[in-house]
Amino acid sequence: MKDFRNIIFVLVVVVFLLQMYVSREDAKLEAQNTKPAIALSTFALYDIAKSISQETLDLVMILPLGVDAHSFEPTPKLMAKILGSELIVYSGAGLEPWTKSFEFKSKVIDMSKSVKLLEPDAEDEHEEHAHEHGDETVDPHYWLDIQNMIIATQLISKEFRELSPANADLYKSNSEKYIEKLQSIDAKYKQALQECTKETIIVNHNAFSYLSSRYGFHVEALSGLSPDAQPSAKSMVNLIEHVREYDVKTVFFESFVSDKAMKSIALEAKVSVDVLQPLGNITVDEAEQNLSYEDIMLVNLEKISKALECK
Repeated sequence: MKDFRNIIFVLVVVVFLLQMYVSREDAKLEAQNTKPAIALSTFALYDIAKSISQETLDLVMILPLGVDAHSFEPTPKLMAKILGSELIVYSGAGLEPWTKSFEFKSKVIDMSKSVKLLEPDAEDEHEEHAHEHGDETVDPHYWLDIQNMIIATQLISKEFRELSPANADLYKSNSEKYIEKLQSIDAKYKQALQECTKETIIVNHNAFSYLSSRYGFHVEALSGLSPDAQPSAKSMVNLIEHVREYDVKTVFFESFVSDKAMKSIALEAKVSVDVLQPLGNITVDEAEQNLSYEDIMLVNLEKISKALECK
């Protein structure tokens, strides 16, 4: 009987030790599988991070799909997730006024402080200049300039290498590949827009100054930098007259902006209307198609080239 009790005691000890071992190994595995969380405010920044990290990081795109970046305010639940991230990268230049009301304990990067921004006096004379985003009077759509995207890629890659040194080689290699794609986009824009009959594209909300400044065309906008600005009747009449005078074939409105005004202008001027994507965010449909920054930039190029009647 005593021997039987000893056997039971030994078995209990063995089972307990096995449970301790399994629990410790599970904890190690869980720790290994826990990815650092990174929050990024716009699609362009998210696309960079996604391409560099290749699922080694837990990426959170702050903007819900299909929501305009200019008017977005995060919910308390989303804000808690953002605050729990190890790194927060936001666009800046007044695009996210909600950032001013929070005290971030994690590392925060305002990308606008590292890129080249267009000041109002640097914008084309055909454009409506000064609209304030928060306290800024700069154009916040800087991700449409390839050189700014290259700068953002280099900075995000550096931060990722510091955050996860074990993946440093992967991040460096992927960032170099991504920059090569950006340079390819730049070359395609320069080639496609080199010789064009027209000089100006007509848009609803002027999100395209960085493109026009870099590639040498003009933008005529119904409203300025704010997509929420209500166009006056005079502005609409002036734009219709411009369309007729310069024999414009297509006018554009932007994703997430009402197409009502531009469709009215197109109907009155008897021209077509199409969408240009400013890439601050993407639609649910674009996400389902798994479209990248590169994909959408090239779609934009095709439409702009056609509108400018380029050879």
